[in-house]
Amino acid sequence: MTTQLLERPATITVGTPEAGRLIVPAPEGSTTVPTYRVGTPDLQGRHPVIVGKDQVIGRAYRWHRDWLVLTTEGERNLRRPPKGTPGTDMAAAHLAEEYAAGRIGAVPLDQVLAEAPTPLCGPVPLLHPRMPVSDRNIEGAQIAFAGLAAHHWRAVLTGFPGSDNHWYLRCELCDWEGPKFWSHLRGRWGQPPSARRHKGGCIGEDKVRRLIPAYH
Repeated sequence: MTTQLLERPATITVGTPEAGRLIVPAPEGSTTVPTYRVGTPDLQGRHPVIVGKDQVIGRAYRWHRDWLVLTTEGERNLRRPPKGTPGTDMAAAHLAEEYAAGRIGAVPLDQVLAEAPTPLCGPVPLLHPRMPVSDRNIEGAQIAFAGLAAHHWRAVLTGFPGSDNHWYLRCELCDWEGPKFWSHLRGRWGQPPSARRHKGGCIGEDKVRRLIPAYH
């Protein structure tokens, strides 16, 4: 089990918006909401919201059922989107309005990409930095990591983030990497999870079943 049980979760470096960056303020005297686009999320699931050619006005991401944004002014929880509205749409529209009003600045996309997290070579902490250290969370994390080991998965970025948050994992059968939900990987109603495992089908369902005792 590649985890470190600490007194408190280790911190992931996400970068301080003001430190070492070129911050571009919103145009003065303009209240027109700019045209924006949502970029590809990083390994932590943070979607950059981009205006112009390459100016990032913030990053949007989901934690449990809330949506949060990270800007030059820090982090803000926007809570849950209205029913039927994707969280990325709600967060991106909020960021565009804040930028148009001059309440947040922008940073070059290259700087945001340079700060993006990369997979760790060694063990990860037991808990994700946002997960409080409690007996319940520690027990849940230990169960999750035992399940990962049994099904040939490895956490390479953070510790256990809870059952319904994306967890960036590596498949040890074919080296695929990507976000998964522990709630999907633990199986349901006493049955093992899908032998397809991830996009692309891994090494084939028959081989997966032969290699993992839970399918026997």
